[in-house]
Amino acid sequence: MNDIYITGHRNPDTDSIVAALAYANLRHALGDREYRAARLGAVNDETRKLLDRFGTEAPELIGNLRTQISDLDFDRPPLLHHSVPLDHAWRVMRDHSLSALPIVNEDGTLYGMLSAGDIAARDMETIGDNMIRDIPLANLLSVLEAAVVNDAAEIDTVSGELTIALPQNYDDPAHFVPETIMICGDQPEVAERAMDSGVRCLILCRADLRREWAGRTGTVILSTPLSARKVSRLIYQALPVGRVSRSRDVIAFHITDYLDDIRETMLSTRYRSYPVLDEEEHVVGALSRFHLLRPRRKRAVLVDHNEISQSVPGLEQAELLEIIDHHRLADIQTAQPIRVRNEPVGSTATIIAGMYQEHGVTPSPAMAGLMAGAILSDTVMFKSPTCTPRDIALAERLSRIANVSLDELGRSLFSFDGADRSVEELFRTDSKQFHISGQSLTVSQITCGDSSSLTGRNAEFLEYMSALKKASGADMVLLMITDVLLEGTHLLYVGSDDVIRQAFSAKPKDGHVFLPGVMSRKKQLIPMLTALWG
Repeated sequence: MNDIYITGHRNPDTDSIVAALAYANLRHALGDREYRAARLGAVNDETRKLLDRFGTEAPELIGNLRTQISDLDFDRPPLLHHSVPLDHAWRVMRDHSLSALPIVNEDGTLYGMLSAGDIAARDMETIGDNMIRDIPLANLLSVLEAAVVNDAAEIDTVSGELTIALPQNYDDPAHFVPETIMICGDQPEVAERAMDSGVRCLILCRADLRREWAGRTGTVILSTPLSARKVSRLIYQALPVGRVSRSRDVIAFHITDYLDDIRETMLSTRYRSYPVLDEEEHVVGALSRFHLLRPRRKRAVLVDHNEISQSVPGLEQAELLEIIDHHRLADIQTAQPIRVRNEPVGSTATIIAGMYQEHGVTPSPAMAGLMAGAILSDTVMFKSPTCTPRDIALAERLSRIANVSLDELGRSLFSFDGADRSVEELFRTDSKQFHISGQSLTVSQITCGDSSSLTGRNAEFLEYMSALKKASGADMVLLMITDVLLEGTHLLYVGSDDVIRQAFSAKPKDGHVFLPGVMSRKKQLIPMLTALWG
């Protein structure tokens, strides 16, 4: 199944996490089982609190959407054990139109690679080499369609110089020596002489068998319905493939490898096929250059963002199907038309809750509680200027389904301390990057019910933000400590005092200013900076 990943932005907040979960749940209710909720970062304390309250697991963590070998329709040929005869391997390659085959050990791990060229090269070598070396008896019986005439229970392999009992050789003692594998037709006198001479192996082709031969010892006697000519060619094909396959310096890839990483290796080597291994080193298929031409890309739906800098790495290699968002339209481009649902509301969860209504799907109490909490989180308990009557109406409906109090749920979400967290952890909880008129910004927001414990650490925050600005090359780094009860934001910044003074008509001091009524990064902070620089 080619899964569709639903993902919010990096450093996900509650709305981003819940939107992914809720939309995946809606698609599943409509029969679309390939949708999978995902996240790009750690779950913050607020979101964890909400998920735990409604008994829901966080979405799976993904690092990127780059194309992997697992996304390709690579070959899945039969996997042959290294003991099978060449004849069988050749038939498999012919029947499946393959130029190479992975050869495996008993446990399915890689032994080597066998190509049609390897078989052809071995076949050419037999022209001037009549010596047969340690061919398993079982392989001979299989390839020659033969049966053992006498008792050969102690014989596992057969070795010797191959010879054919031709009339001109009947009187030549050199052809009747123990180190010989003799091919003989329906010639009982010659067969008797070969047994008397103690040849290693006697292969009787289309011959009538004598009863007394069953008791002969010292020579392995085989009977086959094939002609002597055919046996003389096929006997070399009884060799185990492990003797012919390339088992040293084999280049193999893992199913989780990225195409960007393997492409150069494939282009710089000349092999027709490369084995593909799973996480346990078991062979699962074979890859050729052909498979790189039209890879099956991962598929994605973006929720709660539409900026490439905030999105999943490798998005340019994926197929973007849909965007559901409540932010300004930004810079993501697509190769073909997609569904975009962008509404001026306070939360992405509001949009998705509306989609439940449109499709006639009632969310479970747990899912309704999650979406109500996400709306409260993103609208700061309806106090953010981004909040709309639609947010309030849908949150109230969801609270009835979940049987929860919106006021109690909101207060529990914003009962945030953070005293045991480092300033770096706190800053990165909900941090986003913006690019406005050539200016690069990093803006983080922490929303809480009592900001005193956080503002007491202003010096620590500013020290960290200064180091971050230097390391990232950003023009400004800002932190919004938004206090729900005070209905305002303590703004910490590293950058130009003039920018803060002009954008907010405020008098900053020591990298800090309190902005009464400012609750929203999206609608009150970024637009003011955009207007200043625009």
